[in-house]
Amino acid sequence: MKMMSPAAKTMLPAVAMTVVSMVLTLAVVVMWLGESMPWQVAVVVGLGLDGGWLATLAYERRLAAQGDHSTPVTAVGWCFGVVATGVLVAHALGEDSPGAWLAVSWLPIAAKALWLVHGLWERTALTGEALDAIQGIQQEARDEAAVARARLRAEAATEETRLTAVTQAGSRVARVQAETAKALSGAWSTLEKARQGEETGRALTSVTAPVTPGVTPRWELPVWGPTQAVGPLALETAPALTDEALDLLVDQIRHSESPALSYREMASRFRAAGHSASETRLRAAWKRVVAA
Repeated sequence: MKMMSPAAKTMLPAVAMTVVSMVLTLAVVVMWLGESMPWQVAVVVGLGLDGGWLATLAYERRLAAQGDHSTPVTAVGWCFGVVATGVLVAHALGEDSPGAWLAVSWLPIAAKALWLVHGLWERTALTGEALDAIQGIQQEARDEAAVARARLRAEAATEETRLTAVTQAGSRVARVQAETAKALSGAWSTLEKARQGEETGRALTSVTAPVTPGVTPRWELPVWGPTQAVGPLALETAPALTDEALDLLVDQIRHSESPALSYREMASRFRAAGHSASETRLRAAWKRVVAA
């Protein structure tokens, strides 16, 4: 069984309603005018009204097939439709029960409207190849949009996972740093208490007094912070200082400020001034200067 074409789906209802409207118009004209004139004349009048409507409709269809349009012809066709509707309404109003006739009096106008819809469909109709191409383009656009949405969701989930991992790692690092700082602070506090205690001074005095009588060494806390890298070998490129010259330099640097500098401060200024001496000789010179 052959399927109905898309054009027939809009044309057949318009044709059917046009035929019904013409039959009703002819019947009403014959019944209405048959009382005052021969029925043959009434039939001619009815056929003339329907013929004029059919002629204008046929001409409109011919222009539409050629891709053209005529406003006067369209206006004449609508006039015939309005006249046919007017005849049906006038006949209905003259009847004892006008409801049935009024119910079908709109058919001529409805037939013209269906032909208008059919004409609009013809002006916008596309071939099967064009419709397939449009459907393919739309499907491709939907596919691309779906892929883009999936990619964005995946990237968002990956970024969320990465941020979570980084945040957790940063939290662990901060926690370890806090615990380390707390432990170092406790150790530093313990060293400071031991340094300031009287027992520590007496213990150091009892240890160092036999070696250097009358000297109570100062216990320096270890440096907690950045330190300077020490070269691989501390070779003395300048001529080695004698013990007397070394003692004189150590004494001058030690008493360059008041109160006297500690060994660490003196050693730092000694090397900053460009002097060179091994740590053993420098510490021996410091002991000799302090004991003098």
